[in-house]
Amino acid sequence: MESSCTKCNENVYFVCRKQAALYNDKLNSRENAAELLGISPSTLANHELGITKSVPVDTVVMMADLYHAPELKNLYCKNECPIGRSLPVATKVNTLEWITIRILNNLDADRIRAIKQALLRIAEDGEIDSQERIELDGIVKNLDNLAKSISELRLLAEKCEERSG
Repeated sequence: MESSCTKCNENVYFVCRKQAALYNDKLNSRENAAELLGISPSTLANHELGITKSVPVDTVVMMADLYHAPELKNLYCKNECPIGRSLPVATKVNTLEWITIRILNNLDADRIRAIKQALLRIAEDGEIDSQERIELDGIVKNLDNLAKSISELRLLAEKCEERSG
């Protein structure tokens, strides 16, 4: 029954469980995974089919740990938490090459120098006028991009640590 499910094929909880099953055979079946999580198979099915409106945070943490999928925690924060929605947090694990390119691009010496000079210019008189506000918003956007790339690197490092541990 589970293999014929098309709705769950795109559900992040299902996808993460199936990816984890490559390393842990017990996670191939919903029943075994539910037992390891301490929830009923029907509850896990509801989460994987998207029937549950909001998966309890403790269940997300258990899934993230059991499935070695730290991105589940970030997805929860990004999608369920009103505070987390506005934070520059990665919700998927990219390759080390992709992350490295993005980080190094954001840490380009000329770009950093321009940000430093702009911040000093904006802060010089202790007030932010309307033109400076536009410039400040651009700086924050650049730094948010860097923060998101750092978050991706953290996810990758955590995922590698869990697999080697």
